[in-house]
Amino acid sequence: MQSVESPDTLDSAALIMPLVFFINPSDPRFLSTMREILKVPAKGGLTVNDLVYRYNHSVSDDGVGGKEGSFTMCSFWLVEALTRAGQYDKPLLAKASVLFERLISHANHLTLYSEEINSSGELLGNFPQAFTHISMISAAFNLDRTLQSCD
Repeated sequence: MQSVESPDTLDSAALIMPLVFFINPSDPRFLSTMREILKVPAKGGLTVNDLVYRYNHSVSDDGVGGKEGSFTMCSFWLVEALTRAGQYDKPLLAKASVLFERLISHANHLTLYSEEINSSGELLGNFPQAFTHISMISAAFNLDRTLQSCD
């Protein structure tokens, strides 16, 4: 949920919870949240073309206005959350690997990422974005380590 006042509003910031050891990545509550995030917004989720939006702007007013893109950092958090859950459920690990490959294709010609990406793949927001790069490095490191331990 996004807040106590908005218990029905999904927020992809929840994806960081297993990354900071707040919840076990195989906890049914977290897995349920992750499955909801993976759905398209029309079905209550936050994912479009394998890119994760922070929250659904049509149901949550952030007061900023304007159209937002997906948050690249949240997309990499999804990869890492899937990776960690994939240690217990191999299909989730496979999904993490595929999603990671798709995400890295959104880098520019210098292999840099922006804060946001719109549904057509255009880079938006702060550029380059350090938080995005840190989340990409963390996702890559943990995905590689987990895939190697499965060999």
